[in-house]
Amino acid sequence: MLSVKEKESRKQIRYVCIEDLVPQNHLLRKVENAIDFGFVRAEVKDLYSVDKGRPSIDPVTLVKLCVINYMFGYNSMRRTIRECEVNVAYRWFIGYDLTETIPHFTTFGKNYKRRFEGTDIFERVFIRVLAMAIENGLVDKSTVYIDGTHIKANANTHKNYKKLVENEARSYDAQLRKEINEDREEYGKKPFDDDDESGAPEQKEITVSKSDPESGLFHKGEHRKCFAYNAQVACDKHGWVLAATVNSGNKHDSTLFEEVYETVKENVGKPDAAVLDAGYLTPHIAKHLIDDCVDPYMPYKRPMTKKGFFPKYEYAYDEYYDCYVCPNNQPLEYSTTNRDGYREYKSNQKICVSCPHREQCTLSTNHTKVVTRHIWQDYLELVEDNRHTKKGKEVYERRKETVERVFADGKEKHGLRFTRHNGLAKVKTQVLLTFMVMNLKKLAKLTGGVPAFFQVVCGFFHFRRKKLAL
Repeated sequence: MLSVKEKESRKQIRYVCIEDLVPQNHLLRKVENAIDFGFVRAEVKDLYSVDKGRPSIDPVTLVKLCVINYMFGYNSMRRTIRECEVNVAYRWFIGYDLTETIPHFTTFGKNYKRRFEGTDIFERVFIRVLAMAIENGLVDKSTVYIDGTHIKANANTHKNYKKLVENEARSYDAQLRKEINEDREEYGKKPFDDDDESGAPEQKEITVSKSDPESGLFHKGEHRKCFAYNAQVACDKHGWVLAATVNSGNKHDSTLFEEVYETVKENVGKPDAAVLDAGYLTPHIAKHLIDDCVDPYMPYKRPMTKKGFFPKYEYAYDEYYDCYVCPNNQPLEYSTTNRDGYREYKSNQKICVSCPHREQCTLSTNHTKVVTRHIWQDYLELVEDNRHTKKGKEVYERRKETVERVFADGKEKHGLRFTRHNGLAKVKTQVLLTFMVMNLKKLAKLTGGVPAFFQVVCGFFHFRRKKLAL
């Protein structure tokens, strides 16, 4: 039978409590049960005056507005405020009743500009949520998965200009230079002097965006050129984000590894193993992890050899005689150690000139083949050995279920595919808040609202498993 809903019910007056209007299984109820945001007041109390000025908006409300913003994928605070005005669950979460006026969206902007900008308040909120997950025994720091992803900047690719900048000094340059000189002295070569290098630092030309100068021009493979930021992320095997750092998009993953790795150690302590992509397969990273007593697991990287030429693995290294043996069974003797840390092994041009495989080996005018070996190559060989172990195959197989899943969820569900603001500091805030709410959502679902029946069932199976073990 066809029925008609009368619109007069809209004008009915009822005595209701906002507590009763929010469903018991709502996500925000679980978040409220999982963590007490009262710690925010203690974190920001130094940013407010004790006895001057008008009463402020509760800082807990401002942080909860950010949680709603990023958890439900709203792309602006203005839209978040509009949703809070009509959504009962949002009002309940931030502590406002049905008729109370929601703070204007500019209120958050002014508070951020005058108080929060330049502070680490959002990083401390991220660490607090992570600490709650650790306290509940949900985080496993034994194996850390690290990878980088690019976030497209709000910048027109065609509006740019060229700029000369100095090459950034690497953190390990001093150590590498010292070991290069020691290696040269061991072979009877004269060590390099700092005075031998040019007084002027090396420079390179980069493309800078006019609208977001702190972003970097990114281009890889089939991707279109765009200005972007590079976010380095570390997570555990359960997908908990342990650390996140942000830099311009024109920097390579291998140069940004040390920052995110040290952040992981600060947040959760030193891991037992680190699983990395092929972009991190460098001598320095391998040495850094192994010297720190961390097992590195990285994939195989194909040699970048021109088509028609012998790949490098065809030249066998003889550790006893310290030489390479070419496919024609001829030795390549040590020649020198260059400034980049590579030992150069050269062939005998008198033998190479009549070699039947010379066109597959070298096309140099002096008929000499040169093979290089880094002074830290032994660390790379240990990484290669780890790759073939049973554990190495198992942990690397889980990359797609851990850090790759984190990137997918962040971009598809929380708007991390594009930046919301310009500038490195604001993009870092966006990244930290995104991963904070992702951790918070996992924490809420696991600890904040588990039905009693489900707890009884889990306890029963835990008892049975323990009894069978005995």
